[in-house]
Amino acid sequence: MDNIIISLQALLLGIIEGITEFIPVSSTGHLILIVDILQFSGPPGKVFEIVIQLGAILAICWLYRQKLLHISRTITSDKSSQHFVFLLVIAFLPAAILGVMFHGFIKSVLFSPIVVSCSLVVGGIIILVIEKFKPTPTTHHIHDITIKTALLIGLAQSLAMIPGTSRSGATIMGALCLKLDRKTATEFSFFLAIPTMLGATVYDIYKNYTALSVDDAGLIALGFISAFISAMFVVKTVIAFIERHGFAPFAWYRIALGSIMLLILL
Repeated sequence: MDNIIISLQALLLGIIEGITEFIPVSSTGHLILIVDILQFSGPPGKVFEIVIQLGAILAICWLYRQKLLHISRTITSDKSSQHFVFLLVIAFLPAAILGVMFHGFIKSVLFSPIVVSCSLVVGGIIILVIEKFKPTPTTHHIHDITIKTALLIGLAQSLAMIPGTSRSGATIMGALCLKLDRKTATEFSFFLAIPTMLGATVYDIYKNYTALSVDDAGLIALGFISAFISAMFVVKTVIAFIERHGFAPFAWYRIALGSIMLLILL
């Protein structure tokens, strides 16, 4: 019975990951809160919460497979493809460097429901402010992003190392402040998630592989698959929703959830 309950919890957490990874509400923050509520006894070192995010990233790779295949085929000859890859590398580096430097501190100190709840509220307020006062966009296509802008977006993404901040939220809000339009900012956030979450997953497995077991692999696989399936549905609709409604609905949701959790925790 215990194994069934744990498996159902892993399935639920995977679905939550897939739903929340690509909208600015913090998938990691949701997982930390739900894991705490469910008392989920998953793999050690928060590996489960990190690795299942790769399932959501795989959904991006599948949905954008034609573009990714085109880039892989033309990377040696097409300047546009080379520029796109270089942008992702530049934007990925800040989080990669800072993540390695502060990995232990982040996992041991910041992965707590209180930190997540506060980050949700603060992040929601910041999103509302940026939505109201963001500059008029001048960049309407990913290939028009400059190297300097990519680096600044990467620095913004680094803020998401604080659980509850939201990786997609940090990159999208940073991009809006740098004059990208909503669609371009959101799509660039999708693509930037691929190297970022792949790197985080590999690094977490490397740091915790001695503590993992065969049973952990089964739970991770269950969460991975459910995250992939749920993310497929979300990614297909999120850009259209954002273009119609903006990011304010996500901001108010963050503020409400974070406030409720703070009331419960405190």
